[in-house]
Order: sequence, then C-alpha cells, then structure tokens
Amino acid sequence: MSKSGPGHGHDEHHGHAHGLGQDADRRWLAAAGALIVAFMIGEVVAGIVAHSLALLSDAAHMLTDAASIALALIAAKVAARPPRGGYTYGLRRTEILSAQANGITLVLLAIWLGYEAIRRLITPQPVTGGLMLTVALVGVCVNLGAVWMIARSRGARRSLNVEGASAHILTDLYAFMATAVAAIVIITTGFDRADPIATLTVVGLMLYAGGGLIRASGRIFLEAAPAGLDPAEVGAAMAARPCVAEVHDLHIWEITSGMPAASAHVLVDLGEDCHAVRADLETVLAQRGITHATLQVDHMAEAAGPAGLAGLGEAAAEPAHCEDSHGPRYRSGPTSQ
Repeated sequence: MSKSGPGHGHDEHHGHAHGLGQDADRRWLAAAGALIVAFMIGEVVAGIVAHSLALLSDAAHMLTDAASIALALIAAKVAARPPRGGYTYGLRRTEILSAQANGITLVLLAIWLGYEAIRRLITPQPVTGGLMLTVALVGVCVNLGAVWMIARSRGARRSLNVEGASAHILTDLYAFMATAVAAIVIITTGFDRADPIATLTVVGLMLYAGGGLIRASGRIFLEAAPAGLDPAEVGAAMAARPCVAEVHDLHIWEITSGMPAASAHVLVDLGEDCHAVRADLETVLAQRGITHATLQVDHMAEAAGPAGLAGLGEAAAEPAHCEDSHGPRYRSGPTSQ
C-alpha cells in the first residue's frame, strides 16, 4: 500500500523573495483601500448636501469594497500562520469567511437602498445636480486608480476577497456613469426621479456582485469541486491510466480560493509498481491544477481482503471497496458505477 501527500519544501532565498512579494502586495492593496475610504467619506458628505440617494448608494457600495480589501489584508496575515492544533490546514479559510460576510453585506445594503429608491420614486426630493455630476466624474477617476493599484498586486489573482473587491470597483465605474447620466438629466430637465432610477441601477449591480460572492464562498464551505472542474472527468482520466484497475472515494474540493485539493482510493493491477502509478496519477491531477493530492494506492489482492491470492479470480472480477465508499467507481473499462 502506498500513501502520498504534497511536498512543501522551499529554500531560504525563495521564502525571502516570497515574503517581499507579499509585502508589496499588501502595500498596493492598502493604498487602494485608503484611496477608496477617503473618497467614500467625501461622497457621503456630498450625497447628504446634494440630497442624492444615488451618491449615497455609490458610497455604500464603496464601503463594502474597502471592507473587503481590509479583510483581505487581515485574512492574508492570519492565513500565513502555520497549521497548529486542530487547524490542520491553518486558517486559510479566513478569507472565505470574510468574502461571504462581504457578499451578505452587499445584499443587505442593496435591499435597503432599493426600498429607499422606490420610496423616492413615489415621493421625489429635490437634488443638486451640479454637485452630483462633479462627484460622479471624480468617482470614475478614483475607481480607475483603485483598479490600477489592485492590478499591481499579484495576490489579486489568488484571493477571492481581492478578486471580489476588484469586480466591485469595476461595477462602481458603471454605477458612477449611471449617476453622472442621472445628474445631467436633473440639470437639463429638472427630473428629480432620475436620482432614484440611478440608485436602482446601483442596487442591481450590488445584488449581482453580492450574490456572486455568496455563491463562490458557499461552494467552498460546502466542499464542492472548483467551478469548471468536473470530478467525473477527473475520475475517468485517472482510471484510464496504465495499470489502474479502479478509482473510488474520489473527493475534490477547495481548501480556499485557488487551492484545490483531492483524495482518492486507487486499486492497481497485481504485480505493478503502485508507487509509479501514484506518481503518474499525481501528474494527471497536477495537469488539472490539483497540486494538493492525497492518494491511497493498493494492489487488487490487498483490497480483496481475506480472499487474498487464493481467491484471486473472484477478487479480480469484482475488487472490494472500502466499507463506507462514497461516490461512483471509475474503472479502466467503458463504464463506471
């Protein structure tokens, strides 16, 4: 029997460079967060002065952007702590907790803003269109700057938190454009209902972004396979490799965003090198982005139990399974159960 797990050896130079890279990532993220917070405070004041619900809704959206960046910075530091005690994976899922909290907050804010927008559609209030237009145009520039800063961080491609914040900031661009259009309509026509109409546009964007974060983080909490990765295809590819008789108890999940993992029980033909088969299967998984894999590899006679070599014919026809096997069995033949 052979069992394997991934290796994590790193030399001192690589670790030092990696640490410097993480520091640079945090600085860019912190700069983007500071820019967003500074503008958000000014936007809240402007929204109150201009009586603009659209500006206040934009500020609420930016608050969740700033919060997600702050949580990403905190989560990155916490997740970097080595595993200890009962937390055998460390605290890597702290990021997912904060991402889900960010998504829920977005949805709740959207519901409140949607209610206020409908109320103002029924009973419109006078809005200062000139101030509203100025703030919206400045908001476009601020969002472009924040997007550029986040793009400079390599961590933006690995963190569900930062990826979500980046997506929110991009949707803010559309929100500010809608606010600017509404301001122009108010200035030229005096149609104050353009403000709550623009707010409803922002509400739609907030619901879309918040729902996406909740779904993505929920998949990780429910141990679902990463989006775009089909476990049946992976199991069939493993079973099709030379000397593999069967694959079962195949589980594929994400420890945290960008960190897929897999485990499986593999039965190997009698007389074959189970260590070589395991190495080959690890390569198959790595080609699909799964570098954290734990495989239990047994010869068919060992898996057959007490029958052993004396009952080889029957065991070969129907290899035994774990007593509590989960999911389908993948075999080298044309069918799987």
